[in-house]
Amino acid sequence: MEVFLRLVLGRLIRQGSLTVKVGHGQPTVFGDGTGEPIHVLLTDNRSAARLLLDPDTAVGELYMEGRLVMERGDIADLIALGMQNFRLHGETLPVRVMRGWRRVWRWVAQWNVASRAQRNVAHHYDLDGRLYALFLDSDRQYSCAYFEEAGYTLDDAQLAKKRHVAAKLLVEPGQRVLDIGSGWGGLGLYLAERCGAKVTGVTLSQEQLSVARNRAEERNLTGQAEFHLKDYRAIQETFDRIVSVGMFEHVGVPYYKTFFNTVARILKDDGVMVLHSIGRMDGPGSTNSWIAKYIFPGGYIPALSEVLPHIERAGLVITDVEILRLHYAETLKAWRQRFHAHREEVLALYDERFIRMWDFYLAASEMSFRHDGMMVFQIQLAKQQTAVPLTRDYIARRENALRAREGKPRDLRLAGE
Repeated sequence: MEVFLRLVLGRLIRQGSLTVKVGHGQPTVFGDGTGEPIHVLLTDNRSAARLLLDPDTAVGELYMEGRLVMERGDIADLIALGMQNFRLHGETLPVRVMRGWRRVWRWVAQWNVASRAQRNVAHHYDLDGRLYALFLDSDRQYSCAYFEEAGYTLDDAQLAKKRHVAAKLLVEPGQRVLDIGSGWGGLGLYLAERCGAKVTGVTLSQEQLSVARNRAEERNLTGQAEFHLKDYRAIQETFDRIVSVGMFEHVGVPYYKTFFNTVARILKDDGVMVLHSIGRMDGPGSTNSWIAKYIFPGGYIPALSEVLPHIERAGLVITDVEILRLHYAETLKAWRQRFHAHREEVLALYDERFIRMWDFYLAASEMSFRHDGMMVFQIQLAKQQTAVPLTRDYIARRENALRAREGKPRDLRLAGE
């Protein structure tokens, strides 16, 4: 197996400097010697065999199990090197066949009926709440931040994201706003406090629901910001504004039609929606098998070409599209730095295997935005062309008005902390 591994890596890794050692064997160097050297130890031949048979799953699993050991460099460095070389030299016929099969299979993997959708959400979001408090910002924004100025901290950038989304929503006092996938309540509470909206947030996570309700109660906003454990498909009321940030990745391709038909049904005729989601730059694909197994079962990151036709067929008008390129890479970098800074606290909650799993997830996600064609899109939708101003100048004006309302940053600690 070690011989076959050398052959495969020799064809794939042509740039950079990668040294691989299997067990007590001799190390082999791959690449052209450029860049910082990366040294990897595979502890046994069985690990090499797993890597050859299913690299998408095996790299993460072997790292989790301590059988892929980084002796020089970081796991993020290894992932980046692999991604960069794969995009240049990895498009072989077997790879194309495998990708085609995975695109067919995704319809089964993403068959997210309501009961299955709730189980998928619980897998990731109903972990010990203290974990997220260790690496997210003080408002627990678990989506791409908006680094609109150099030198922003993570908290600055997450506040800027909420402000940016709120400006695009054109929220007026007293309007009813639906937040689909409301998380720990941060965006909904911002819209209630800073915009005077009456907010309804829906989530499928019991843990997030409890925190969001407690935060609303602490701020005396229970009558203005309500949170419910509810699937978006079950909503019957109508709303002036709808927002969804970081939830669409869990909908699944088979349900895009349902999602946008639901939006069209519950959005008022003069209403506006903002959809914020991770997207692919290079067309439709499939979810990485390791991510699907360990992090986001049922999840999928869409290309815009997969999303826009369903918007059009639902009778909705696209009034604005914005692409955020490296903002999520910087967000994930900050999360991973904080995760490592609190490693001992995480270890008190979980074990070493979990720490390596989460480290791999954060590192792979960051490198996907830097080297593998991932981005974030924000699509503004309406039913009528006249629902939003003719030019985008209003976004900056509304952001400035919101800054003035924010004033001095308040204490953003979560309930019970």
